[in-house]
Amino acid sequence: MIHRRLIRSKIILVASAALFLALSGCGGNPQGGSKGGSALNNAPSEVASVYKANCVNCHGTELQGRVGAVTNLQQVGSRMSAADITQQIEEGGETMPAFKDRLTANEIAGLAQWLANNK
Repeated sequence: MIHRRLIRSKIILVASAALFLALSGCGGNPQGGSKGGSALNNAPSEVASVYKANCVNCHGTELQGRVGAVTNLQQVGSRMSAADITQQIEEGGETMPAFKDRLTANEIAGLAQWLANNK
């Protein structure tokens, strides 16, 4: 019985560490990565800069998503309005951190409007 608890504890610890590492990359500035994919070519330069500095680690340079299918933003405008996207950026969600204290209202609005046009 004690052996099973020890194994279970180790599994939980490893799974928690893996989840922490995956989520800690979100919102950071990628070091030595791509300077931005073609999906960013249609973004205003200010929006592209904010995206690269805060979003690319989880959502990818092509908006393809890097932390599961839910992080794919390639056609996010087909399923979410600019208001919905704004709320998601500000408040975060299941695995997404909130950015209302890290980004200005103008930065959030710019991201939301640009992403809402991805249909």
